[in-house]
Amino acid sequence: MKAILTVIGKDRVGIIAGVSNQLAELEINILDVSQTIMNGYFTMMMMLDLSQATETFENIKTALATKGKSLNVQIKIQREEIFNSMHTL
Repeated sequence: MKAILTVIGKDRVGIIAGVSNQLAELEINILDVSQTIMNGYFTMMMMLDLSQATETFENIKTALATKGKSLNVQIKIQREEIFNSMHTL
């Protein structure tokens, strides 16, 4: 299964490292990434492969939200099919 991850928050050192390390611990592969800084805010979008993940989707969602709190950013994850449905006219 593929998923879309978004990260938004005030820019600071260690955001990418923190998110990437959490994904590695969960055995989630990063397929693509786009990130930028807009007016001091860090934004990142990732396409992920969850086929080798060691946890359920709900546990992954919880782990990433917890990591986001520790990094002072908001981390959201959606299954690819849900993301596509929401963004298709």
